Amino acid sequence: MLNRFFIADPDKNDHKVKDNHLRKLIPNLITLGSMACGLTAIQMGIAENWKNAVLLILVATVLDTLDGAIARLLNATSKFGAELDSLADFLSFGVAPATVMYLWILNDIGQIGWIAALVFVMASALRLARFNAQSEIQETKPEWGKYFFSGVPAPAGCGLALLPIIMYLQLDSDLSDFHIGTPLIALWVIIMAALMVSRIPTFSSKQIRLPSLGLIPSLAITGLFIALLVHAPWITLTVAGVFYFLLIPVSYRVYKSREKRSEK
Repeated sequence: MLNRFFIADPDKNDHKVKDNHLRKLIPNLITLGSMACGLTAIQMGIAENWKNAVLLILVATVLDTLDGAIARLLNATSKFGAELDSLADFLSFGVAPATVMYLWILNDIGQIGWIAALVFVMASALRLARFNAQSEIQETKPEWGKYFFSGVPAPAGCGLALLPIIMYLQLDSDLSDFHIGTPLIALWVIIMAALMVSRIPTFSSKQIRLPSLGLIPSLAITGLFIALLVHAPWITLTVAGVFYFLLIPVSYRVYKSREKRSEK
Protein backbone atom coordinates (compact mmCIF):
# COMPACT_ATOMS: atom_id res chain seq x y z
CA MET A 1 0.00 0.00 0.00
CA LEU A 2 2.79 2.38 0.89
CA ASN A 3 4.42 1.79 -2.51
CA ARG A 4 1.61 3.80 -4.05
CA PHE A 5 2.75 6.88 -2.16
CA PHE A 6 6.50 6.37 -1.68
CA ILE A 7 9.32 5.62 -4.11
CA ALA A 8 11.23 2.50 -3.24
CA ASP A 9 14.63 3.87 -4.29
CA PRO A 10 14.51 7.71 -4.30
CA ASP A 11 18.23 8.16 -4.92
CA LYS A 12 18.13 6.06 -8.08
CA ASN A 13 15.09 7.95 -9.36
CA ASP A 14 16.73 11.33 -8.63
CA HIS A 15 19.75 10.32 -10.71
CA LYS A 16 17.50 9.40 -13.62
CA VAL A 17 15.69 12.75 -13.44
CA LYS A 18 18.96 14.68 -13.23
CA ASP A 19 20.49 12.76 -16.14
CA ASN A 20 17.37 13.36 -18.22
CA HIS A 21 17.40 17.10 -17.51
CA LEU A 22 21.14 17.37 -18.16
CA ARG A 23 20.80 15.53 -21.47
CA LYS A 24 18.12 17.94 -22.62
CA LEU A 25 20.06 20.94 -21.34
CA ILE A 26 23.21 20.36 -23.43
CA PRO A 27 21.71 21.17 -26.89
CA ASN A 28 20.04 24.28 -25.49
CA LEU A 29 23.33 25.49 -24.03
CA ILE A 30 24.94 25.10 -27.46
CA THR A 31 22.05 27.08 -28.99
CA LEU A 32 22.59 29.85 -26.42
CA GLY A 33 26.28 29.83 -27.38
CA SER A 34 25.26 30.39 -31.01
CA MET A 35 23.08 33.30 -29.92
CA ALA A 36 25.94 34.79 -27.88
CA CYS A 37 28.19 34.61 -30.96
CA GLY A 38 25.59 36.46 -33.03
CA LEU A 39 25.24 39.21 -30.43
CA THR A 40 29.00 39.56 -30.05
CA ALA A 41 29.35 39.76 -33.84
CA ILE A 42 27.14 42.86 -33.71
CA GLN A 43 29.38 44.30 -31.00
CA MET A 44 32.44 43.61 -33.18
CA GLY A 45 30.70 45.34 -36.08
CA ILE A 46 30.07 48.44 -33.97
CA ALA A 47 33.78 48.41 -33.08
CA GLU A 48 34.61 47.99 -36.82
CA ASN A 49 36.40 44.73 -36.09
CA TRP A 50 35.16 43.09 -39.28
CA LYS A 51 37.31 39.96 -39.10
CA ASN A 52 36.07 38.95 -35.66
CA ALA A 53 32.49 39.82 -36.62
CA VAL A 54 32.55 37.43 -39.58
CA LEU A 55 34.39 34.73 -37.64
CA LEU A 56 31.86 34.89 -34.80
CA ILE A 57 29.01 34.39 -37.26
CA LEU A 58 30.94 31.43 -38.66
CA VAL A 59 31.24 29.97 -35.13
CA ALA A 60 27.49 30.52 -34.69
CA THR A 61 26.93 28.49 -37.87
CA VAL A 62 29.03 25.62 -36.52
CA LEU A 63 27.18 25.67 -33.19
CA ASP A 64 23.83 25.77 -35.01
CA THR A 65 24.84 22.60 -36.86
CA LEU A 66 26.00 20.90 -33.66
CA ASP A 67 22.98 21.63 -31.47
CA GLY A 68 20.54 19.76 -33.70
CA ALA A 69 22.93 16.86 -34.28
CA ILE A 70 23.67 16.49 -30.56
CA ALA A 71 19.97 16.77 -29.67
CA ARG A 72 19.18 13.87 -32.01
CA LEU A 73 22.20 11.91 -30.76
CA LEU A 74 21.14 12.31 -27.12
CA ASN A 75 17.46 11.84 -27.94
CA ALA A 76 16.89 15.27 -26.40
CA THR A 77 14.80 16.98 -29.07
CA SER A 78 11.97 19.10 -27.73
CA LYS A 79 9.51 21.79 -28.79
CA PHE A 80 11.26 24.25 -26.48
CA GLY A 81 14.63 23.50 -28.10
CA ALA A 82 13.19 23.97 -31.59
CA GLU A 83 11.72 27.36 -30.70
CA LEU A 84 14.94 28.48 -29.02
CA ASP A 85 16.92 27.37 -32.07
CA SER A 86 14.71 29.48 -34.35
CA LEU A 87 15.19 32.56 -32.17
CA ALA A 88 18.96 32.02 -32.17
CA ASP A 89 18.96 31.57 -35.97
CA PHE A 90 17.00 34.78 -36.45
CA LEU A 91 19.53 36.69 -34.38
CA SER A 92 22.73 35.07 -35.66
CA PHE A 93 21.77 34.65 -39.33
CA GLY A 94 19.31 37.49 -39.78
CA VAL A 95 19.96 40.45 -37.49
CA ALA A 96 23.73 39.97 -37.05
CA PRO A 97 24.77 39.77 -40.75
CA ALA A 98 22.40 42.58 -41.75
CA THR A 99 23.79 44.80 -38.98
CA VAL A 100 27.41 43.99 -39.85
CA MET A 101 26.83 44.67 -43.55
CA TYR A 102 25.06 47.94 -42.77
CA LEU A 103 27.80 49.14 -40.43
CA TRP A 104 30.49 48.04 -42.89
CA ILE A 105 29.31 49.72 -46.09
CA LEU A 106 25.53 49.88 -46.62
CA ASN A 107 25.17 52.98 -44.43
CA ASP A 108 27.10 54.93 -47.09
CA ILE A 109 24.05 54.95 -49.37
CA GLY A 110 21.60 56.07 -46.69
CA GLN A 111 18.04 54.82 -46.88
CA ILE A 112 18.73 52.34 -49.68
CA GLY A 113 21.33 50.59 -47.56
CA TRP A 114 19.00 50.54 -44.56
CA ILE A 115 16.18 49.15 -46.70
CA ALA A 116 18.49 46.35 -47.91
CA ALA A 117 19.35 45.48 -44.30
CA LEU A 118 15.67 45.56 -43.28
CA VAL A 119 14.63 43.36 -46.19
CA PHE A 120 17.24 40.77 -45.27
CA VAL A 121 16.16 40.68 -41.59
CA MET A 122 12.48 40.37 -42.50
CA ALA A 123 13.22 37.67 -45.08
CA SER A 124 15.13 35.72 -42.43
CA ALA A 125 12.15 35.96 -40.06
CA LEU A 126 9.72 34.86 -42.78
CA ARG A 127 11.99 31.99 -43.79
CA LEU A 128 12.24 30.65 -40.23
CA ALA A 129 8.51 31.14 -39.57
CA ARG A 130 7.66 29.20 -42.74
CA PHE A 131 10.07 26.43 -41.78
CA ASN A 132 8.51 26.12 -38.31
CA ALA A 133 4.99 26.10 -39.74
CA GLN A 134 5.86 23.41 -42.29
CA SER A 135 7.52 21.22 -39.66
CA GLU A 136 4.30 21.19 -37.63
CA ILE A 137 2.20 20.14 -40.60
CA GLN A 138 2.14 16.48 -41.56
CA GLU A 139 4.68 15.85 -44.30
CA THR A 140 3.04 15.36 -47.69
CA LYS A 141 6.14 15.49 -49.86
CA PRO A 142 7.55 12.25 -51.31
CA GLU A 143 10.52 10.50 -49.71
CA TRP A 144 12.99 11.94 -52.22
CA GLY A 145 11.63 15.44 -51.54
CA LYS A 146 13.11 15.35 -48.04
CA TYR A 147 16.56 15.75 -49.59
CA PHE A 148 15.67 19.34 -50.56
CA PHE A 149 14.92 22.55 -48.71
CA SER A 150 12.36 25.04 -49.95
CA GLY A 151 14.49 28.12 -50.55
CA VAL A 152 17.99 28.84 -49.24
CA PRO A 153 18.39 28.03 -45.51
CA ALA A 154 19.05 30.95 -43.16
CA PRO A 155 22.70 30.01 -42.37
CA ALA A 156 23.51 29.64 -46.08
CA GLY A 157 21.70 32.89 -46.93
CA CYS A 158 23.69 34.61 -44.18
CA GLY A 159 26.98 33.31 -45.60
CA LEU A 160 26.08 34.41 -49.13
CA ALA A 161 25.05 37.87 -47.92
CA LEU A 162 28.44 38.22 -46.20
CA LEU A 163 30.41 37.29 -49.33
CA PRO A 164 31.28 40.94 -50.20
CA ILE A 165 32.88 41.58 -46.80
CA ILE A 166 34.62 38.18 -46.92
CA MET A 167 36.12 39.10 -50.29
CA TYR A 168 37.17 42.47 -48.86
CA LEU A 169 38.98 40.73 -46.00
CA GLN A 170 40.62 38.33 -48.42
CA LEU A 171 41.88 41.03 -50.80
CA ASP A 172 43.05 43.23 -47.91
CA SER A 173 42.24 46.26 -50.05
CA ASP A 174 41.12 49.72 -49.00
CA LEU A 175 37.41 50.07 -48.27
CA SER A 176 37.21 52.98 -50.71
CA ASP A 177 37.61 50.45 -53.53
CA PHE A 178 34.26 48.96 -52.55
CA HIS A 179 32.31 52.21 -52.24
CA ILE A 180 31.73 52.40 -55.99
CA GLY A 181 29.90 49.10 -55.89
CA THR A 182 27.89 49.81 -52.73
CA PRO A 183 24.52 49.88 -54.57
CA LEU A 184 25.42 46.52 -56.13
CA ILE A 185 26.23 45.14 -52.67
CA ALA A 186 22.83 46.36 -51.44
CA LEU A 187 21.21 44.64 -54.44
CA TRP A 188 23.17 41.47 -53.66
CA VAL A 189 21.87 41.45 -50.06
CA ILE A 190 18.29 41.89 -51.32
CA ILE A 191 18.73 39.02 -53.82
CA MET A 192 19.98 36.76 -51.02
CA ALA A 193 16.92 37.73 -48.99
CA ALA A 194 14.71 36.80 -51.95
CA LEU A 195 16.42 33.41 -52.27
CA MET A 196 15.69 32.64 -48.61
CA VAL A 197 11.93 33.22 -48.96
CA SER A 198 11.73 31.69 -52.43
CA ARG A 199 10.41 28.21 -53.23
CA ILE A 200 13.56 27.25 -55.14
CA PRO A 201 14.57 23.73 -54.04
CA THR A 202 18.08 23.53 -52.57
CA PHE A 203 20.01 20.50 -51.41
CA SER A 204 19.51 19.49 -47.78
CA SER A 205 22.47 17.98 -45.93
CA LYS A 206 20.30 16.82 -43.00
CA GLN A 207 19.02 13.76 -44.84
CA ILE A 208 22.38 12.60 -46.20
CA ARG A 209 23.30 9.10 -45.05
CA LEU A 210 26.85 8.09 -45.97
CA PRO A 211 27.65 4.45 -46.70
CA SER A 212 30.35 2.83 -44.59
CA LEU A 213 32.81 2.95 -47.51
CA GLY A 214 32.36 6.71 -47.84
CA LEU A 215 32.93 7.52 -44.17
CA ILE A 216 36.75 7.72 -44.26
CA PRO A 217 36.92 9.85 -47.46
CA SER A 218 34.27 12.18 -45.99
CA LEU A 219 36.28 12.60 -42.79
CA ALA A 220 39.41 13.29 -44.86
CA ILE A 221 37.61 15.97 -46.91
CA THR A 222 36.21 17.52 -43.72
CA GLY A 223 39.68 17.59 -42.18
CA LEU A 224 41.09 19.22 -45.33
CA PHE A 225 38.37 21.85 -45.27
CA ILE A 226 39.04 22.64 -41.59
CA ALA A 227 42.77 22.93 -42.30
CA LEU A 228 42.12 25.32 -45.19
CA LEU A 229 39.71 27.29 -43.01
CA VAL A 230 42.36 27.71 -40.32
CA HIS A 231 45.25 28.67 -42.61
CA ALA A 232 43.37 30.56 -45.37
CA PRO A 233 39.92 31.42 -43.95
CA TRP A 234 38.85 34.18 -46.31
CA ILE A 235 39.69 32.53 -49.60
CA THR A 236 38.24 29.23 -48.32
CA LEU A 237 34.97 30.94 -47.31
CA THR A 238 34.86 32.75 -50.65
CA VAL A 239 35.28 29.52 -52.63
CA ALA A 240 32.71 27.74 -50.44
CA GLY A 241 30.20 30.58 -50.88
CA VAL A 242 30.64 30.74 -54.65
CA PHE A 243 30.40 26.94 -54.88
CA TYR A 244 27.14 26.90 -52.91
CA PHE A 245 25.69 29.73 -55.01
CA LEU A 246 26.51 27.83 -58.23
CA LEU A 247 24.96 24.71 -56.69
CA ILE A 248 21.52 26.36 -56.44
CA PRO A 249 20.61 25.97 -60.15
CA VAL A 250 22.00 22.41 -60.04
CA SER A 251 19.72 21.52 -57.12
CA TYR A 252 16.76 23.04 -59.01
CA ARG A 253 17.46 20.90 -62.09
CA VAL A 254 17.90 17.74 -60.01
CA TYR A 255 14.64 18.43 -58.15
CA LYS A 256 12.69 18.97 -61.37
CA SER A 257 14.21 15.83 -62.87
CA ARG A 258 13.18 13.75 -59.85
CA GLU A 259 9.73 15.34 -59.92
CA LYS A 260 9.18 14.38 -63.56
CA ARG A 261 10.30 10.80 -62.94
CA SER A 262 7.97 10.45 -59.96
CA GLU A 263 4.99 11.62 -62.05
CA LYS A 264 5.47 8.86 -64.63
